[in-house]
Amino acid sequence: MEPGKTRVFIVDDHPMIRIGLRATIAAEDDLLFVGEAADGEEAVQLIPACRPDVVLVDLVMPRLDGIGVITRLRHLLPSQPPTRFVVLTSLLEPAEVRRAIEAGASGYLMKNASSQELFSVILAVRSGRRVLGPEVTDALVGDAQLPRVGADLTQRERELLALMAQGMSNQEIAKRLEIAVPTVKFHITNILDKLQVGNRTEAVIAALEHKLVPR
Repeated sequence: MEPGKTRVFIVDDHPMIRIGLRATIAAEDDLLFVGEAADGEEAVQLIPACRPDVVLVDLVMPRLDGIGVITRLRHLLPSQPPTRFVVLTSLLEPAEVRRAIEAGASGYLMKNASSQELFSVILAVRSGRRVLGPEVTDALVGDAQLPRVGADLTQRERELLALMAQGMSNQEIAKRLEIAVPTVKFHITNILDKLQVGNRTEAVIAALEHKLVPR
């Protein structure tokens, strides 16, 4: 183990990406390449023995995705010294960024980032900082400014929507919630208006798409 150098492990299912990242790491005196994996399951098997400081992990991979890798390894790796994870991906979806951060990622960077940007992010996350690429930050800010589908649903309306998703009739919903059928119809009308849909089926589809109810 070379003292002072940041040990980097690469996880990506595209060989050319791994070759490019290895070259980037080799060009920096402060970085040390310690291993690579072509999919998530292989990463989980190899990384504990390599003890990297930073793992560069793709988001979309066969067998186990990047978020799955982070989640699994957080329970396998020692907390001291900590291993930091940087998601390096072509996928710019605010929901995925939030999932990655919740899973334990310290960085989220697009694959079109420059070598200097990548180098800076690696050193920053090793020091304990959380770093998002500029496009990622812009996407999160823009997404936060958009009105959320279903954000104005009341708790009772969410309960009804979940029961609708289970295929229950108005009578069954009324019995389950111990309310009158006309009250159920009133709530459903409000749900359709708030989701801007025309019928129950469209309401359930919208609820599943926007994760308003469990699948």
